[in-house]
Amino acid sequence: MPNVNVVAAPSRGRYINSGNGPTLQPIDIGHETYIGLVDSDTAFWALVKKDKLGQALSDSKLMTRYRRKAAAFAEEMEVLRFGLKPSAVYFNPTERCNLNCDYCYIPEEMRKNGKHMSEADIFKALAILRDYFKKTMPEDRLPQIVFHGSEPMLNHEAMFAAIEHYRGDFRFGVQTNGTLLDETAIDFLTSRNIGIGLSLDGHIAKIANRTRRNWSGQGSYTKVLAAMERLKGYQGYNIICTVTSKNLRVLSEIVDFFHTYEVPVCMLNPVRCTQPGAREVKPSDAMLAKHYMAALDRTYELYQQTGRKLVVANFANVLVSIIAPTARRLMCDISPCGGGRCFFALSANGDLFPCSEFIGLPDFNAGNIFSDDIEKALTTRAFTVITGRKVEDIEPCRRCAVRHFCGSPCPAEAHEMNGSMDRTGAFCELYEEQARYALRLIVDGKEDAYLWDGWDLGTTTTFNVSTV
Repeated sequence: MPNVNVVAAPSRGRYINSGNGPTLQPIDIGHETYIGLVDSDTAFWALVKKDKLGQALSDSKLMTRYRRKAAAFAEEMEVLRFGLKPSAVYFNPTERCNLNCDYCYIPEEMRKNGKHMSEADIFKALAILRDYFKKTMPEDRLPQIVFHGSEPMLNHEAMFAAIEHYRGDFRFGVQTNGTLLDETAIDFLTSRNIGIGLSLDGHIAKIANRTRRNWSGQGSYTKVLAAMERLKGYQGYNIICTVTSKNLRVLSEIVDFFHTYEVPVCMLNPVRCTQPGAREVKPSDAMLAKHYMAALDRTYELYQQTGRKLVVANFANVLVSIIAPTARRLMCDISPCGGGRCFFALSANGDLFPCSEFIGLPDFNAGNIFSDDIEKALTTRAFTVITGRKVEDIEPCRRCAVRHFCGSPCPAEAHEMNGSMDRTGAFCELYEEQARYALRLIVDGKEDAYLWDGWDLGTTTTFNVSTV
């Protein structure tokens, strides 16, 4: 079970920071009264009053109890980072897409003229995956298959047939641009409790259509809005909003819009800068952090007004990674990231990649599911350069207090944008500010308003030192 690592403000004692024990790094969280202390090696943290910082750093109660737990915390992080096996696959049933979005990580030629995977091959691939996961996962857990893109609904007949046939073997989800989700498709998916992810980058057509258009230049907003209307009330869906320089300044308005449409969960995803087109719409770190935090503030205001949450999943994951490291749901903000370690991607011709971001980058092709063993593919260099990427090897991340709440994402981005796996990706400042924001929420007792209901089911508190 995941463990909750919660620490309140200590105040007195005699131990000090030294090389003979854990080193707690002070971090300014932007709070008028409190400051953070973090042991970056174990993701242990404490929140103390600024005027009690000296006492906290020499607190016998805090340090004595933490010394007893430090090894267990380190082991917990070791298992989380290096002890997990894949339990999910991002499955591309087609290379094609009916949109030509500015920032897509799939090469244009592939999206324009690529192939569909045949129904027979989809069935065959799922049978191989089923047999693989039976050997690697507990009997009481089902692996997850997310039909992904390009645009999976272009091959929906084969995909739906596979969902129907293998419903007892996998948990299914579909990530779609939403333009092909008619009433029949939605009825099929919702009646089977299939997870549905849509993509929309704005609250009005003028904004949304700046980045998401078809090959003729026509925007997707109207069709996605129709799908949102049909999905209202369905708790198994979410919307990804990719944040770029073209919608940055209206993030708070987008949050209002999603809340009005009763979207249960959204993701405000900073654009992944793997491909050149994405880098052309990359916002600056400082501006992104400013508008991103304002949008998070707005979700809280709406919750206060209505009692209804709009969970921003990628921020919620940063928040829960602080409160309860092993309860996190996404694996982009830890190193090594989840690519090739918690999940992998399957292209429409059966090729295996550590993550969908690497489809289209031949150096990260680890073989083919129809001819190669999955276990062996996981040990190829195409995978191990991702699963071996550690934040401790990256400068300046190795010295950062919040490195285990961030993970220096994304390896594909770092490799393509900055030239090497041992470099940072984009938006370092945003991840720092999210960690500070999260710690402020904990100080003020607001964290539950930002987290999905039931996030702490099955968790236990393993460390708690209160103010004395």
